[in-house]
Amino acid sequence: MSSAGSGSGVRLLGAGDIRGLAGRLDVRPTKKLGQNFVVEPGTVRQIAAIAAPRPGDVVLEVGPGLGSLTLALLESAVGAGDARVVAVEIDPVLAAELPKTIADRAPEFAALVDVVTADALRVGEAEVGKPTVLAANLPYNVAVPVLLTLLAALPSLDRGIVMVQAEVADRMCAGPGSRVYGAPSAKLAWYAAARPAGNVPRTVFWPMPNVDSKLVAFTRHAPPPTSAGRAEVFAVVDAAFGQRRKTLRAALGGWAGSPAAAERLLRAAGVDPGARGEALAIADFARIAKARHDHDDPASRIT
Repeated sequence: MSSAGSGSGVRLLGAGDIRGLAGRLDVRPTKKLGQNFVVEPGTVRQIAAIAAPRPGDVVLEVGPGLGSLTLALLESAVGAGDARVVAVEIDPVLAAELPKTIADRAPEFAALVDVVTADALRVGEAEVGKPTVLAANLPYNVAVPVLLTLLAALPSLDRGIVMVQAEVADRMCAGPGSRVYGAPSAKLAWYAAARPAGNVPRTVFWPMPNVDSKLVAFTRHAPPPTSAGRAEVFAVVDAAFGQRRKTLRAALGGWAGSPAAAERLLRAAGVDPGARGEALAIADFARIAKARHDHDDPASRIT
């Protein structure tokens, strides 16, 4: 398959280009790093179109690999005027090669891309500045932790599009009452509204994974009002879903000190002690955390 291009001055990578790069670098995709390279230009263009960079945007890409999506994001950034791309790659061999690929396939616009060699679970503004958009093909094994970590570390991230395993995507987008609603769903809802944005067949990857993927788009919103901190709210979420078959009175017993104490806090928050975690929205968890926070720190109570 030959490389793809457009009048933008950016030449995308095709399947043959990617295999050629990998062969020259002696790169063998590893399960440990969740490396499955996208070899179909239409897919990366679809992701870039959903990311839709605007003038002044800084697009953060996690795990650029050999550069398929990076080039598509650059193509979109060029169309947006002065948008830029910051690519974070954990593999030093791939990180070293990416600027060369960009210089070869988009020489006029190579200065619009910064490549950072780092673990996305450990980056902050010091490493990547203040990006406004996230666009990533996230490794299946760390997709949720990476997304939650970036949203916490980079408050400038306003929106984004991620490609993840289909099952993970369903969890990210699930709401209360759904069979797959759980701690990842609730925690993501603290930061943003997530929505399905498309299906991705396994055939667009090399090597081909054993599962299909989906796209998830998100838009940041303000967290629910509460005097409790995010860590306190997330502790309630973890306790509730740690024993999801139990009622909240029982599941939160350890967190509250006893089932009776949990019941008192739940009633103070206006939550049925006989309900289960899967029935609660993030605002409900925030109220429960607030009830305990205010009980422990009376000075913080809002009267």
